[in-house]
Formats: sequence, C-alpha cells, structure tokens
Amino acid sequence: MRTDHALHVGDARGLELADGSVDLVVTSPPYPMIEMWDGAFERLESEVGEALEAGEDDRAFELMHGVLDEVWDELERVLREGGIACINVGDATRTVTNTFQTYPNHVRVTEAFRDRGFVSLPGILWRKPTNSAAKFMGSGMVPTNAYPTLEHEHVLIFRKGGPRSFEPRSEARYESAYFWEERNRWFSDLWTQIQGVDQRLDSEVRERSGAFPFELPYRLINMFSVYGDTVCDPFWGTGTTTLAAMVAGRDSVGYELNGDLIERFPERLGDLPRFSREVLGTRLADHEAFVERVGADELGYEATHYDFPVRTKQERDIRLYAVEGVEREGSDYRIDYRPFEPDESSAGG
Repeated sequence: MRTDHALHVGDARGLELADGSVDLVVTSPPYPMIEMWDGAFERLESEVGEALEAGEDDRAFELMHGVLDEVWDELERVLREGGIACINVGDATRTVTNTFQTYPNHVRVTEAFRDRGFVSLPGILWRKPTNSAAKFMGSGMVPTNAYPTLEHEHVLIFRKGGPRSFEPRSEARYESAYFWEERNRWFSDLWTQIQGVDQRLDSEVRERSGAFPFELPYRLINMFSVYGDTVCDPFWGTGTTTLAAMVAGRDSVGYELNGDLIERFPERLGDLPRFSREVLGTRLADHEAFVERVGADELGYEATHYDFPVRTKQERDIRLYAVEGVEREGSDYRIDYRPFEPDESSAGG
C-alpha cells in the first residue's frame, strides 16, 4: 500500500483542489477572540484590529468568523457527497471594555456549516489536560462573581449530503474496520483520556501553532474514512493531521500560511516507521488485553489476518498497515506500507 501527502504554503480561502476531491476534513482553525490569534486574523482582515481597539467585541468576533466562513465555502466545494468535516474548536473567554464573557465559537461555526447545507451530526467534547491549580476564574471563594474554567474543546462533525455509499463488501472499508471496544470508546461524545502532544517539534514552533494531540485526528481519521481516502487540513499548523493520516494509511493534503512550519515538518518524520509500529502495536495489544479480559469463548468470530478473535462479523477483515518507508520531494511525501504483525518489535528502523 502507498499513500501521497501534499503540503501547500497558501491561503485556505482559495484551495487549489478539484470539486469533490476530498473525503474527510479534520482541522482546528484559529479560535476567534483568543488573543494569540488576533494578529493572524488582522493580517487577513484589517478591520479586526480596528474593532478590537475600539472595544467593539461583537464586531471583531463576527469579522474573525467572516474569515473562517470563506474557508468553509471552499470546504463545501471540495468535499465529496457524503464526506465528513470534523472541526476542532474552542470557545474563548476575554475581557473587553471591562466586561468578561464567553465567545461561543462552536455555536457560530455550527451555524456557518448548517447555512451551507451541511448536516450537523452529534459532536464530541474532549477535555484538555491542564496544569492550572486554579479551577475557577473571578472572585475566588465568595459568591457570585467566580466563573468555571474552560477545560474542554468541541469536535464539531458535519456531513455533506446523505450517508456515503460503498460497493458491497468493499475491501478498503472492511480492512479499515476498528475494534468493537475501540468503537465504544471512540464514538462516545466525551473524550477524557487524550493526553499530550507529539513532542518532536521545539516549544517555540508549538507555541506558534496551537497543535492538538496526535490521538485526536488519528481517532477521527479512523472513524470517518477508509484506506484510499484523502484527508484535508486547511489549517495545517505543525501537521498533526497529516502525521495521523500517514500512520492511518490515508492520503492527505494540507494548507498553511506559515511556510516555516512546513519546512520543519521533516523533523517529525525521522522515526515515522517506528512511531507507526508503536501506535499499531498499542492498538493490537489493547485488543489482546480485551480478549483476555472477556475470554476468547465469549467472542464470536476469528480475525482473518490475525490469530485472535473479535466481537463482531464486521471486524473479521480488519488489517493494520505499518509505515515502511518515506520518500520526500519538496513539500510532497510518499509513504510505503506493509501489513503489521502483532509480534513486531517497536524498536529498530
């Protein structure tokens, strides 16, 4: 198996992609009204700075979302019928003109996608790890002017049109199956065990990107795409979605305004074959632990490609592919794979 990954330095408001050429979108845009993104929005829409300076917070909020709206227009064009868009976004808290309040980004993004005809599907809340000792904001120990601390973000999930159709017994679809116990964990609407960000970039780069944990796009890609699909991230950042697509065996395309971030991406790929085996090894080890816990006799089917049982008929043909080699040409990458076996060591090249 082989996948292709294209990275572009450019503005996602003008994606150079064919209509209907993308199967899945997984992205995390800059969050309006979060101060670290003020400059980025102002460079794209000069009136943002004027509104903030004048204390016109509602106007600034809408101007920032107006920038994102132009990207959503492009996603509506390039996403296939039945394709899924997963948008990771957090709400903002901010004090403007001496008034502290929340700016509900997840509400505004939901409205934008529904206005474009997308079907809004049940979303996910994921609780972010926090090092803060203070679990409140405001006046502290006395009523009534303390406020809860925001410790979660939203994964908003939208579908373009009706459910996607496949050929009967599609090999790509059934090999892309996830385990029954993974389904139960991944398709919960509350994720609390996602920890950490892949640390193969220095802190300065991560601070400029707002990267999310690898596990988040990796789950979403496995949940909403199959082998051979193309995953798009229009707000590429440090490339975590592309990295997850590489490990998951999907093609990908990313757009990023900051060319420095794309130039640094090879730093994340130096040990990609080993990292791939670690991720897949963990999945198989977790399944084998599940089998031991519930008992093999309680599971109804034998896996086709592995020497263990599975809970359901749909899992029988599951097949994991490990990264074997990485080829680079400029900002494009080609990944070669081989079937992954449970007894492979995570060590070595």
